[in-house]
Amino acid sequence: MKYVVSWTYRWSGTATENEDSIRRALKVFENWKPVDGVTYHQMVGRLDGSGGFAVVETDNPLDLADAPKKFGFFADYEVHPVVELAEAVQAIEEGVGFRESIG
Repeated sequence: MKYVVSWTYRWSGTATENEDSIRRALKVFENWKPVDGVTYHQMVGRLDGSGGFAVVETDNPLDLADAPKKFGFFADYEVHPVVELAEAVQAIEEGVGFRESIG
């Protein structure tokens, strides 16, 4: 199953505290590796510097807790299950057909 993971950095301290936090996060990131069984298809950062997004695939949704538990000190995470657009459109069409069958 595919997921879109988004994160927003916690810029809630003083400028000095935020600088220290980003240094720590970069050091942690240098040593981080995705868990086995998780494929990161794409990781992108927001140009405004406030976070980023990843398209991730895994058969075990619990594997998605890896990044938040390791970087939760620095960022807030959201995880959204997604499907290919053609599959989403098919589901929408099925819903429309169901409602139309009711009259």
